[in-house]
Amino acid sequence: MTLLRVTTLVVLMGGLAASGMLAAQGPATVPPLDLFFAAASPDDLVARAALDQLGRQWRDGYTPMIVDMARLLRPARPRRAESTAEFAGSPNDSADEAEDPGGRSLDRELGAGAVPAVTRESLIRARLIAFLEKQTRRRFDLYLEGWRKWMWSLPYEPHPDYARFKGMVYGGGVDLRMQRFFPPDARSLIRLDEIDWGGVVVNGIPPLYQPKVLPAAEARYLRDGHVVFGVVVNGEARAYPKRVLAWHEMAVDTLGGVDLTVVYCTLCGTVIPYDSVVGGKLRKFGTSGLLYRSNKLMFDEETMSLWSTLEGKPVVGALVDTGLQMTSHAAVTTTWGEWRAEHPATTVLSLDTGHQRDYSEGAAYRDYFASDRLYFEVSKTDNRLKNKAEVLVMRVTPAAGGEPQPVAIVADYLKRTPVFHVEVGGRRLLVVTTRQGANRVYALGRHEVVFESRQTPGNLVDTAGRAWRQSETELALADGSISLPRYVAQRAFWFGWYAQYPDTLLLGTR
Repeated sequence: MTLLRVTTLVVLMGGLAASGMLAAQGPATVPPLDLFFAAASPDDLVARAALDQLGRQWRDGYTPMIVDMARLLRPARPRRAESTAEFAGSPNDSADEAEDPGGRSLDRELGAGAVPAVTRESLIRARLIAFLEKQTRRRFDLYLEGWRKWMWSLPYEPHPDYARFKGMVYGGGVDLRMQRFFPPDARSLIRLDEIDWGGVVVNGIPPLYQPKVLPAAEARYLRDGHVVFGVVVNGEARAYPKRVLAWHEMAVDTLGGVDLTVVYCTLCGTVIPYDSVVGGKLRKFGTSGLLYRSNKLMFDEETMSLWSTLEGKPVVGALVDTGLQMTSHAAVTTTWGEWRAEHPATTVLSLDTGHQRDYSEGAAYRDYFASDRLYFEVSKTDNRLKNKAEVLVMRVTPAAGGEPQPVAIVADYLKRTPVFHVEVGGRRLLVVTTRQGANRVYALGRHEVVFESRQTPGNLVDTAGRAWRQSETELALADGSISLPRYVAQRAFWFGWYAQYPDTLLLGTR
């Protein structure tokens, strides 16, 4: 999107603030919302008066409100050609939307001899940041990274009307539909100041609804080494090529007679197929355009509640605390050649998606996948692994019950250890990895079986010499007398998983 709507927001909110139309109800010690919007007014006198009053009522917990407004205002740009490298190859609908709306790449652009082009937006942004520096007695970068990390380190004590404020900022500055994500009385399981705009409008990365599929023999656009995400439901197999799904990040599909919402968070590297029926109701999901700790937030069209794609539950909005939980299915990250050999009757997504995209292998997010740099800051990182090191992740419920234990196992370690036994919270699991690096996890339950080695693809041998057949749903003795069920796990980038679950048990680092 262009910044025209952001400029319009500044003018509109400045005018409303001056007229007192946005005054919020609440204690006299809590500044009304109109003061925050007036602080971003293009009228310098209005802005200064608002900032003086805000200063007298200031609390550090209001920092996210200033940052939210500054986030949508472009800082001073260099006069030479503007770079869009930050979002090059990202799946937006227009070239304008591919610009980095937060200005994160500009510090690299402003090299020696560059002359900043000062605009009204950049002056307003600079004014807001100068106010933060005065009130907090801290000085961080112009590009907000330091401010975010600092405000996330504080106890979460937001303005009582912060949800309404955030909805107005994003609704006016990005997409009017976003205002519905943040009703005034929005219930939330997550910190709202960690919800960030991902650079696109609602469904700006367009989901695939009931996508066309092909038999394996007709998928001539795929090569054996291309990455696919394989899913089997009720005996029906389907491959979702990364080269296609990365441009859409969601496929609302039907497989094995089950309605699915297959969610791919490209930024954090996870693919999770969920049942679209939740709480006995078929729900239609979309992409909100918002992120939480660099993980995409989806929404349901009926209530406009925001849902965590990692946990499959509502985290902001009307459905919070309803107990709704999406049912996930196992998916495997593998190659087309390996998947097709294991599932010759598989279908696969067609390139006839109704959208014009470069669906060649590796085209989407090429720059992002090629480096360890993040597009969006997260509140917590861990340097035991590189940010985008691939890990196999799962949330293991202890055998005696209680809260699930997040677990991450280094993918490279599993490739070197193709049969890996692990016990977490009294629950024994087996991870089987193919030569191509595809991981599948099975629950051993109370069976004291131990596996020695791979025999042939799809078959294992235990220490008693018994042969076991491996499938997408179970690991079973050849005679069928014992069946070990598949345990749901996914691949992810280390930073994305750790940001969500800092209490993760990390395995396979040695």
